[in-house]
Amino acid sequence: MPQPARIAIDLGAESCRVSLLRWKNGQPTIEVIHRIPNGPIHSGESLHWPLATILAGLETGLRKAAAAAPEGIASIAVDSWGVDYVRINPDGAPLRDPFCYRDERTIAAKAVADSIIAPLDLYQRTGVLPHRINTVFQLMADPASKSSDAIDPHAPWLTMPEFVLHWLGARRVAEYTHATHTGLVDLKTGDWAADIFRLLAIPIDAAPPIVATGTILGPLQGPLAQLDAFRNTQLIAPACHDTASAIAGIPNSLDSTLYISSGTWSLVGTLSKVPVTTPEALAAGYTNLGAATGDLLVHSLINSMWLLKQCMDSWSAEGRPWNIEDLIQQASTSKVESLLDVDAETLMLDSNMPARINSELARLSHAPIPDVAGNEPIFARLIFESLAARYASALTSLESMLGRKLNRIHILGGASRNKLLTQLTELRTGLPVEIGHPESSTIGNFAVQLAASEAPGQPLSPASVRHWAAQLCRC
Repeated sequence: MPQPARIAIDLGAESCRVSLLRWKNGQPTIEVIHRIPNGPIHSGESLHWPLATILAGLETGLRKAAAAAPEGIASIAVDSWGVDYVRINPDGAPLRDPFCYRDERTIAAKAVADSIIAPLDLYQRTGVLPHRINTVFQLMADPASKSSDAIDPHAPWLTMPEFVLHWLGARRVAEYTHATHTGLVDLKTGDWAADIFRLLAIPIDAAPPIVATGTILGPLQGPLAQLDAFRNTQLIAPACHDTASAIAGIPNSLDSTLYISSGTWSLVGTLSKVPVTTPEALAAGYTNLGAATGDLLVHSLINSMWLLKQCMDSWSAEGRPWNIEDLIQQASTSKVESLLDVDAETLMLDSNMPARINSELARLSHAPIPDVAGNEPIFARLIFESLAARYASALTSLESMLGRKLNRIHILGGASRNKLLTQLTELRTGLPVEIGHPESSTIGNFAVQLAASEAPGQPLSPASVRHWAAQLCRC
């Protein structure tokens, strides 16, 4: 009897994927069964995720996976980007499409929070950089949203991956690594910081209970459970935050290693046994988040390939579409004399990115790049050079705060395929760069599922996770 298959669902800000792990002659194979294009949509003045479209795509993918795995599917687990959540009614149905973290409603909410709790105090309590996109500020904004978007603050909520698990039949929970991204978890206890909820007037009764990475949440339920492949399928909470899953998917030790998880955002940091919450760390933009197997992910959140994706969308809308590979190739021979502050607030927003870049260049007293046909590779080169320089500054500040040197860089995620960015990163940092698996979050998702299934109800074993990651990286 062949070993049963497993499914990893990765929710991405640009693409959601359903991947299937099967065993052939005792060896694992991973196939992306289905992809769902994703992206925030405008609704009036607000920005939301198209939840119904995502769920319909996931159901299609799950049915494809069931048809492809007659041996049966042992488990399903879900990881996702952080901070966004779904409000639900008592039956578990969504009350509305979830807000996208880039929606501007949190600007006012964060200003109110800062007047109640000093950012440094909040940072040292939670370890989380008090960025306006955080769940804490989104929750504060819900009752104050425009009338058509206003939500009862007592309505229960689930962050995105746990909502999908709930939609599949799991109980309502918050997995630890993902919960830490809310900015509402006490750094010392690992549980909700009840006094922060109270001070910011966020009802704690709407928050789900926190569970450990690798918790088995019960069987798949609903119509999908009637399919033969899903009759004995368990739902598992992996490292639900995609970066924590991606780091769990690295099979080798990360001692003295800077990781760069590069995609829409770049997460640049390292593993640490202790949090770093000094005023200097706050000023440098470092956050402390839960890792799958006990340590903390100490990293800086850097605006990344979002810039290029937004530029490409603008050019395509103007009849100037580009293939990403061609754009990178031509950017490799382009020259730029200036650098962007990739984390500038205006560059976090959507639409009109070439114009936003030129406005930022003007603010820095640099010459703009004419947004005309033929100059697209120059924009791309500017973005890549600026990202590499930002990675170098992140490395320098991190080494200073840790009081130790890092001697190599591990790049993972979709942008790991960008050879130009890799070369510029090596040049700017002076460190060797190794390339990880481009789908490391999927590898980590599966590795946690397998490790959790080996010892149900027991704390997740770091050695077991690394063992499975090593096997899966060879797929």
